[in-house]
Amino acid sequence: MTSAEYLHWCGNASRMDGRSFTTIRAPRSWRSRVRKWADLIVQKGFFYRRPVRPIRDLLRQGVTPEKMALSLALGGALGVFPALGCTTLLCTLVAIVLRLNLPAIQIVNYFVYPIQIALLLPFFRLGEKLFRAAPLPVSIVQIQGMIHANAWAAVRFLWTTTWHAIVAWGLIAPVFVGLAYLILTPVLQRVLHREVTPTAETD
Repeated sequence: MTSAEYLHWCGNASRMDGRSFTTIRAPRSWRSRVRKWADLIVQKGFFYRRPVRPIRDLLRQGVTPEKMALSLALGGALGVFPALGCTTLLCTLVAIVLRLNLPAIQIVNYFVYPIQIALLLPFFRLGEKLFRAAPLPVSIVQIQGMIHANAWAAVRFLWTTTWHAIVAWGLIAPVFVGLAYLILTPVLQRVLHREVTPTAETD
């Protein structure tokens, strides 16, 4: 069947079932779609307004890409620390001791909170395997319920499991921080070059 015959058949089929035949558009590649969606998110969406724009503004104010990358990497690692209610204090102390940017590290800490909740049980299980401890039959919902009902009792109940999980986190966190720093540093350097340099030239 030739292309002309195929189009003629499609037209007949559309008339037979009462529907209009629409022109078939050439499909876009998935890469172009992903780029377009990413541009829309970064330029207009919540992700741009909350974490991206403040980070860009901090770079414009003089924070170096290296310090910003380390702040973001540590914020991501400390933000998933397997003990609920500790991450804000930990991020603040680390930012003060290492003289990092406190807003940047807290921005990441805030946004990885859902990831912290999602990784809590995996860290518990990994800690149990490392120390060959019996699995604790508890869920995230039960943990949150215990904390809201009686925080001190929850701490005592989860104490052993939590410090096992902290050891497991301590083995993974340095690797994550190192990789995140290596990835983020050139990205932020490029952002600084694209965002700050043109502004300085126009001024």
